Amino acid sequence: MKVLLAYDGSADADAAIETAARLSTGASAVVVTVWEGFSEVVARSGTGLAVAALDFDEINRVAEQRAQECAEEGAGRARAAGLRAQPRAVHREFSVWGTILDAAADANADVVVVGSRGLTGVKSLLLGSVSRGVLTHADHPVMVVPAAEAARARQRDRRHGRAIGVHGSAATRG
Repeated sequence: MKVLLAYDGSADADAAIETAARLSTGASAVVVTVWEGFSEVVARSGTGLAVAALDFDEINRVAEQRAQECAEEGAGRARAAGLRAQPRAVHREFSVWGTILDAAADANADVVVVGSRGLTGVKSLLLGSVSRGVLTHADHPVMVVPAAEAARARQRDRRHGRAIGVHGSAATRG
C-alpha cells in the first residue's frame, strides 16, 4: 500500500501520520507539504502592496525551502511511526486540496490521509477546508483524521446533543 500524507506541521497533521502508521505499519508513504509562491499570495489578497522592490524569486525560494523542511519533518515523524516515508514539497497550483490530489495521482497513492482542524460554521466557510475539498473532489480513497483536541470536542458535542442534525439541537430547531 502507498499512502499520501498531507503535512503542514499542525497537530492534526501529526494525528493523521500517527493514525496512518497505526493502520498501515510498514507501508510506503509520500509526505507532501504544499507551498504557495509570493506572487500568488499577493495576487489573491488584492491588497495592492507596493511589491516592485521585492525579490519574488528569493521569497519563493525561501517558501519552497521551508515547505521542503516541513515535508522532511513530517517524513521523519512518519518513519519514526513505522512508515517508509519520503518528503515532497509541492507548489500550489489551483488550490491546496487540488494540489494534494494531483500529488496523490503522481505518487500512485492508494489512499490520501489528511488532518482536520475541526473548523465549523462561519470559520469553515471563511477559511475554507482542505480536508473537505479533498473529500469532495477525490478520485482516491481518503481518510480524514481529527487532531485529538478536535475529536474530544466533537465527542462532547455529540454526547450533549450539540452535533449538527441531532434531534432537538440548535442546528435542527425551527
